[in-house]
Amino acid sequence: MDKAKDRAVMPKGTASILENRSLANDYSTIVPILKKGIKVLDVGCGTGAITRGIADLVGEEGQVVGIDTSEDLINIGKNCNEHIENLNLYCENIFEFNTESKFDLVVSARVFQWLENPKDALHKIKTLLKPNGIASILDYNHTKLEWHPAPPKSMHKFYSAFLKWRSDVGMKNQLALDIPNYFKELGFTSIETIHVNECYKKEDSNFISKIGIWKTVAETRGKQLVKDGYINELERLETIEEYSSWIESDAQEMTMNLSETRGTISR
Repeated sequence: MDKAKDRAVMPKGTASILENRSLANDYSTIVPILKKGIKVLDVGCGTGAITRGIADLVGEEGQVVGIDTSEDLINIGKNCNEHIENLNLYCENIFEFNTESKFDLVVSARVFQWLENPKDALHKIKTLLKPNGIASILDYNHTKLEWHPAPPKSMHKFYSAFLKWRSDVGMKNQLALDIPNYFKELGFTSIETIHVNECYKKEDSNFISKIGIWKTVAETRGKQLVKDGYINELERLETIEEYSSWIESDAQEMTMNLSETRGTISR
């Protein structure tokens, strides 16, 4: 396994983050294009939390396939969604996934950020689409993360190390800015970008859990950063402790820069 693939693997204990997502809350922009009877592929579906919402909207006459490289996540998804007849989940890599029947829509949420070759992945998706099929990619520009007020210096240091840890193996920290260009270069038409920043404020009921994502990152992926020499263990623990205290006391708001880009392929 090369470094990029190794770093992209979801750490143990983070499946619950994926399972707490839903189509309505975490990929609502595609709801208007989910028509009854269409065939949809979800690339990097995780446990299928969003995928099951897609299956519900395309109806019994539609078909939804979810693929993910994590066998553990796919197994969780199969157990949770076995009652949904028009949904199938497979442990597959997008670059190795092949099927004779094409898709009306291929979607991917918060997955391309973990690839060193996102343009190649979009090219593969293009080959899986029917004529006039649509591709939709939802992802972050991590260079535009905002906290108010500023979190502890330990978190700033950790976050900088996290971005470097990613970029050193080719992952794109400002991916949301790059994706529209990939669509253009690959010949998609009717390209549209929808900005859907995730903004969480102290008065929100889910504020603690959402702003706490970076505590979870320090607890889980932080161990990878220590192993790879980007921070030391004392720095990781300090980040967790000080950020946790900041969340409970001073934190007021966090905004994560997120965009969906979609395009149509005509052939």
